[in-house]
Amino acid sequence: MDKERKEVEIPDLSVVAKERKRLHGRSRFSGILNSTIAILLVVAAAAVLISTLWMPVLEIYGSSMNPLLKDGNIVILTKTGNLEQGDVIAFYYNNKILVKRVIATGGDWVNMDENGNVAVNDKVLDEPYVDSPALGQCDITFPYQVPEESYFVMGDHRSVSIDSRSKQIGCVRQEQVVGKIDFRIWPLNKMKWIS
Repeated sequence: MDKERKEVEIPDLSVVAKERKRLHGRSRFSGILNSTIAILLVVAAAAVLISTLWMPVLEIYGSSMNPLLKDGNIVILTKTGNLEQGDVIAFYYNNKILVKRVIATGGDWVNMDENGNVAVNDKVLDEPYVDSPALGQCDITFPYQVPEESYFVMGDHRSVSIDSRSKQIGCVRQEQVVGKIDFRIWPLNKMKWIS
């Protein structure tokens, strides 16, 4: 049997140096890419943890909080147990998250007249955030006492908002509250503190 001999060509030093430089650059690029991916994963995990445990982010749907919050606005919430009259909150209702304003807290008496003027503990509220007061969809009897550890909430757009004035939703219990809306971040030209 004849064995064919192949001649092996030995590269000169400039070709070896070029190849070595190319492999080193490729290795360096791979290291930078892996580091970048690891940093992005850590940042994303931290963002998810922060938004889940401390500052959830929420997109607004609907018009019940017009003119303060409009459909498509994005807001940041703070998880807190200290809610007061006037705070805008998000809460769970039938696997949805609704956004309304706290009108009264546990033990308060709420009253509302035919024109939509609201009184809490016999004091008429000054509500500059409401464009046009309205009785809206109301099927409860006034005066109404808010149960302990609950909040009486209403939307700012009173004629369309379905809220604590309806037996369907009723008062919001503390355990339903997701958090207090603190800041609108979207759209950028309308960024503002809410509370």
